[in-house]
Amino acid sequence: MPEFILETAIDAPPERCFALVRDPRLHADTIVVHEGEFGLGQRVRFESRMLGIRQLLVVEVTEFEPPHRITDEMVSGTFREFRHVHEFLPHPTGTLMRDTVIWASPLGLLGRTADELFLRKKLTRLITARNARLKQIAERAVA
Repeated sequence: MPEFILETAIDAPPERCFALVRDPRLHADTIVVHEGEFGLGQRVRFESRMLGIRQLLVVEVTEFEPPHRITDEMVSGTFREFRHVHEFLPHPTGTLMRDTVIWASPLGLLGRTADELFLRKKLTRLITARNARLKQIAERAVA
């Protein structure tokens, strides 16, 4: 299954970063349908467009260890499987936020080809943008 890991150093404590990643307003590149912060057992629906087609992804929070780890896994959507682990590790400047994204597309070889041609890039871009916003908000709150 395809996987990537992104790491972002943030000059803010893990508690602040953890709280921010749970805020659905942080996910500006997608439409998030959920009330309140993400928590254990809660389901969140994300809507976005890929190749002009509306994509729906419903995830459930399956691991919740404040302020160090939150994991969400797909319960319905376009992917065959999807898992996103958010970790918040101590770092000399505050927090090292690590995102591990693992997914599998349907349709066998066609899906694997799509993973490498554009899905990896699209998912990386979405999460990188979210991380940049989180970093900016978390560090501004410290100042």
